Amino acid sequence: MRPVVWITRQLVQPAMDAVAADFDVITNPTDAVMDGDALVAASHQCDAMLICHSELITAEVAARLSPRLKIIANYSVGVDHVDLAACQARGIVVTNTPDVLSDATAEIGLLLLLGAARRAYEGDRMVRQGLWTTWGPTLMNGIQVTGKRLGIVGMGRVGQVLAKRARGFDMEIHYHNRKSLDETLVPGAIYHSTLESLMRSVDMLSLNCPATPDTERMINAQSLAWLRPGAIIVNAARGKLVDEDALIAALQSGHIAAAGLDCFVNEPGGNPKFAALDNVFLLPHLGSSTNETRLAMGQRALLNLNAYFRGEPPPDRLV
Repeated sequence: MRPVVWITRQLVQPAMDAVAADFDVITNPTDAVMDGDALVAASHQCDAMLICHSELITAEVAARLSPRLKIIANYSVGVDHVDLAACQARGIVVTNTPDVLSDATAEIGLLLLLGAARRAYEGDRMVRQGLWTTWGPTLMNGIQVTGKRLGIVGMGRVGQVLAKRARGFDMEIHYHNRKSLDETLVPGAIYHSTLESLMRSVDMLSLNCPATPDTERMINAQSLAWLRPGAIIVNAARGKLVDEDALIAALQSGHIAAAGLDCFVNEPGGNPKFAALDNVFLLPHLGSSTNETRLAMGQRALLNLNAYFRGEPPPDRLV
């Protein structure tokens, strides 16, 4: 008898087909976010769950999960939506999908940087609404990205790819990380042991680190003041990294010239206060949203599930 996997959201069809080839699958026909009660109810019907970042496994939810559930395979790299300690206490294995999202997420980081610097939202609106009626030397002037100093917070897989892409714009790369990396991984990049040192040294800042208790609201009124006036900040990581009210105040004052945001504290929906500002380029958490990457994520989750049920260590096991 094959193990039963509950898939909480509708994945790209090739990924759904791949899981169904190896397991009995139960799907969520509404494709709506499953709340805690729904997740608990589902856990009584399956041996494994393949969940997305939209499903929250809090300590309270984990405590109520059925003993039948043996493994949670995340369809994501970030796992701040899962209480790992609570799952470990219940004997539930948790995995994620590293490596396969790096290129797509770095592309979004670069899109955010260019969109914010070159006023993409305002320009798109101008054309769509028929407001483009003239041309002038000062019309819609933005900030040139080429040759600027880019600070990357979190030089993991995504940060390294972003740095590589940004070098194509002749940007000078600076980074802050838990530790300095080998020069071969970040050629020519300048390491800063503190966030303050990094932020005081750059023209543009990209957030690419995970959300943890140590990084939550790391971008706040104090740290924003470290950036030079007219700086640009982009976030393709997690909304929890940013004190949104502090960033809005800095955007309104002009201390921060523009921002590009793909993630927010509240998702879906974002923060309507950002939507009221012209100097913010907004995306609905599209970091990994390519057909190629979403298939690769499904394949990686399946790799972990197959390893577990063969009695082998899942390659991406977290607990």
